[in-house]
Amino acid sequence: MLTTVEGIYRNGSVELAELPQQVTENTRVIVTFHGPGEIDLAAYGIGREEAAEMRARMQTFAEDWESEEMKLYDDYDTNKSKL
Repeated sequence: MLTTVEGIYRNGSVELAELPQQVTENTRVIVTFHGPGEIDLAAYGIGREEAAEMRARMQTFAEDWESEEMKLYDDYDTNKSKL
């Protein structure tokens, strides 16, 4: 069974955008890192309607995510080294 869940890599861990359904603890994973920019959702079988639904669900934290303070995390490793 393959299950796809989006997340963010931060501080050596991957923070999932949602908890996967029917996945037990200690299940092995493969993580693929994307470069900056847009992700080809169609390559993951995600159509416009599903993408719109996901965007609507994430809208509740978009204001915080896009705030000026959060820009620090856009290039976390470089910014951390400047502290």
